[in-house]
Amino acid sequence: MAFATCALGASPATLKLQRGGTTVPVTTPLGGAPITSLELDPATSAGDADSGDVGDVGSKPVINRGLPHGNAGSNRQANAKRAKSSPELLGGFDGLNFHDQRYANGGNQFSIEPPDQGLCAGNGFVVESVNDVMAIYSSAGNKLVGPVDLNTFYHYPAAINRATGAYGPEITDPSCYYDAGTRRWFHVVLTLDRFGTTSSFAGTNHLDIAVSQTADPTGAWNIYRLPVQNNGTQGTPDHACAGGFCLGDYPHIGADANAIFLTTNEFALFADGFYGAQIYVLSKQALASGQPANVAMFNGGDPDIPAPAFTVWPAISSGGQYAGGHNGSEYLLSSDAVFYDSGTSNTLWLWTVTNTRAIDTTPSAVSLNVAPLTVQPYAVPSSLAKQKPGSTPLRDCFALTGCAPAYLGYPNFVYPAPRDLAVNDSRMQQVSYANGKLWGTLDTDVLLGDGSHGSGINYFVINPDSGGIFANGTLALPDANLTYGAAAVTQSGRGVIAFTVVGPNDYPSAGYASLDAKAGAGDVHIAAAGAGPWDGFTGIPYLGDNRPRWGDYGAAAADGNTIWLASEYIAQTCTLAQYLTPPLFQCGGTRGALGNWATRVSAIGL
Repeated sequence: MAFATCALGASPATLKLQRGGTTVPVTTPLGGAPITSLELDPATSAGDADSGDVGDVGSKPVINRGLPHGNAGSNRQANAKRAKSSPELLGGFDGLNFHDQRYANGGNQFSIEPPDQGLCAGNGFVVESVNDVMAIYSSAGNKLVGPVDLNTFYHYPAAINRATGAYGPEITDPSCYYDAGTRRWFHVVLTLDRFGTTSSFAGTNHLDIAVSQTADPTGAWNIYRLPVQNNGTQGTPDHACAGGFCLGDYPHIGADANAIFLTTNEFALFADGFYGAQIYVLSKQALASGQPANVAMFNGGDPDIPAPAFTVWPAISSGGQYAGGHNGSEYLLSSDAVFYDSGTSNTLWLWTVTNTRAIDTTPSAVSLNVAPLTVQPYAVPSSLAKQKPGSTPLRDCFALTGCAPAYLGYPNFVYPAPRDLAVNDSRMQQVSYANGKLWGTLDTDVLLGDGSHGSGINYFVINPDSGGIFANGTLALPDANLTYGAAAVTQSGRGVIAFTVVGPNDYPSAGYASLDAKAGAGDVHIAAAGAGPWDGFTGIPYLGDNRPRWGDYGAAAADGNTIWLASEYIAQTCTLAQYLTPPLFQCGGTRGALGNWATRVSAIGL
C-alpha cells in the first residue's frame, strides 16, 4: 500500500487496508499492587499520551502535541440558568472510573489521566470507552462486559507487565460509533509502537480500527491497522515531520452512507511542529463485511488548502440519516482561534467530502472542499476552573510531612486546597448530522458573575448546503464553568449537549442542556452531582506535567428518541485517613493512589 500527498480539489491518495485479525471483548480481572515505582509511562510527558498544550512539554519531551495560542479572553457575559428539575432524565449509571482503568488486567496498567470518553449506543447496547479500558452495557444499565483493557482488546501485550517489566504498545484517544445503516459497531484508537519490550517509542504509530461482526458488540470484532507516521515507511507519504516521524493524534470518527471517516491532528512525534489535520475516508461496506477496504486520504497540511486544518471533526449520523447529495456527502467542522495571538475568532471552517459512493470502486474520485463560516466570536478559555472545597487525600498526602515519601514514594509538594483544574481550549468538539443540519460545540472564554474569566460552551446549528446558521449562541453559568461539551441529536432534530459543570460551588458534575435549531440551548441540568473535588496527579511536576488535566473530549450518542451522554465527573469522596486504610489508596474500590476521576452515563428522553 502507498499514499501520495494531495491538494484541495485534486485526487486523494489511496490504499487498500487489509484485515489484521479478530477479537472478542472479555472482562479482565482487577488487581495488582495499590501503587508501584512505575505508575506513569516514562515515554510520555503527561499522564495521557496527549499532552495537548505547548506548556505541557517538559525538559525532555518525547511526545510534543503543543500548539501555541493566545488567551485574550472574552467580554461575553455568562447568563444561562440552572434548571429546577430534570424531567427529561430517564436514568443513568456510573461508568468506568480511575480504579477500573488502573487495576484492569490484573493491574498491568499505568495510571492515566484524563479519561477521554468514547460512547456509542444502539440495538439495546451502550459501549463506553476511555483511556485505556472499555465496557459494554445493556440499555438498562447492566454491565455485560468490562472493564476490558484496550491492550488486551486489540490483541497486544499488557501496557506494562509488572512481573517482567516488559512494555506493550501505548494506546490512547478511544472513540466509538454505532452505525444504524450497517448495524455494526466501530471503535478506533491511536497506538504507538515500542522498541521491542522497552519503554522507548519506535516512531511507528497507527490507528487501530475494530469493527463488530454483528450488531452485538459482546461478540467478535475484526481489527484493521492504518499506519499514520507519514514518513514514507509502511506505505505512508512523507510529510517531513521533524524528528523523522509524524503522529496521528486525537483520532475521531464520523460516517455517511458510504464511508467511515477518521481524522487526526498531525504533529511531529519526537520534536516540535504541527503539520495539519488528516482526513481518512474508508469503505464502510468493506469494513462491515470484514473485507479489504479502500481508503482515501486528504492531507489538511497541504499548502493549497486555505483553511488552518486543526481538529477537523467528522459528523456522526443519527439513526442512519445521511446526506445523499453530490453522490454521498460527509460534513466536518473545525475552528481556528488557537492560531491567533488574540486567541479569538469568528470563523468556523466547513469541510465537505463528496462523491463518497465512489469509495468502493474509484476511491481517487472522492473530493474535498472547505469554506469559512462567519459565527459569533469565540475565544480560547483563559483560566483554570476553581473547585468547591472538599476532601483531597492525594493532595493532603503530598502536603503532609512524611506522607508522600512514606506511602507514595514521592517527595512532598504543597498545593492550595482544592487545586484548580484545566478546561478545554477552543477546538471543535463532537459534530452530528441530523434532520438535514450540522450540529457542533466548542469551549469558549466567558465572563462569570464575579467578573473573572471562565469556560462556557459555544453551540452551532448549521445548514451545510448553504452555510446558513440556524442557531449560534453561548451556554454559560455565572457561577460555574461548563467544559468539554458534546452534542448528539435525534433524527427529528432534538438535541442535547453533555458537559462537566465545575466551580467554587460545584464539585465536578455531569451536566446537560437541550439544544434546538430555533430556540438554541436550554437551561443547565445536573444529571449527576459530583461528590467531591478532583484529586489527581497531573499538574504535579515530577509526576505528570504542569497542567492539571481534566479531559480532552466527552461523548454523546442518539439512539432513536433517546440521547445517551457520557460525562467526566467525580463520583466519590474520602478522607486522608480512609485513603491510608488498607487496601491502601482505594477508598473502598472507588479510586486509585493517583487519581479519582469517574464517568457518568445518562439517558435523556426526547
